[in-house]
This record gives sequence, C-alpha cells and structure tokens, in this order.
Amino acid sequence: MVGAEKLLLVAVFAQVFLTFAVLIILGHRRVPLVFQEKIKVADIALDGEAWPLGAKLASNNFANQFQLPIMFYALAAVALATEQVSLWLAILGVLFVLSRYIHTAIHISKNRVYRRFFAYVTGMAILAIMWLGFAIQTLIL
Repeated sequence: MVGAEKLLLVAVFAQVFLTFAVLIILGHRRVPLVFQEKIKVADIALDGEAWPLGAKLASNNFANQFQLPIMFYALAAVALATEQVSLWLAILGVLFVLSRYIHTAIHISKNRVYRRFFAYVTGMAILAIMWLGFAIQTLIL
C-alpha cells in the first residue's frame, strides 16, 4: 500500500472515529437524563422534541455524519478498489474530514449557524472537487 492510499485511509478512519465520538457525546447528553428521570421515555419514544438543546445538537450532528460523509466513504472505497488513489485525492480527503471536525465542534457547542454553514459548505466544495477530479482522472486521463 502506497503513501497516498494510507493517507486516504487515515482520513476514512478519522471520519469513522468522529462518528463514534459524536455518538458517545450524544449518549453522555441523553442517558443520564433518562436515568435521572428528567426525561420520560414516553416523551421521547416518537420524536426528539423533549430533549434539551445540547442533546438535540448532538443528535442532529450524529445524523449529519450519515449525509456528506457517505459520499466521501463511497469515493474512498471506489478509489481504493480501482487503485486510483492519488496524493491530491488523499490530501483533499484529509481536508474534507478536517472540515467535518470543525463543523462538529461548532455544531455541538455554541452552534454558531453561519460558522457551521461555512464549515459545511467548505467540506461540500472539497468533496465535490474530489469527485470531479476523480472522475476526470479515471475516465479521461
């Protein structure tokens, strides 16, 4: 396995770790509330409206980890399977995941919407460039 492939896998593992980390944060914000009976199970059985803001933010961010990152995972899998991982793709993969960490940090803390949106759009643009570049590299070059 060459350096670019390893770097891309580091990005993939970092994204997976982020997803698990958000899940753990979500559990820390929710489980004690149920055990302390501050939230009734019946109030959360069908929707999340009863959760306090911190739990809602973590829950929404956890859901976000299954949106754009899915396209990142797909690209990484295809690039690795076709042995078309280049250094530029791996570096952009790391930058994409970095944008997801920034997005998460903003989202689950003070939730500054404009900053969070900027982090999201930055990651989306990086991912779009990755897909476009990969398509050109694979189909044309």
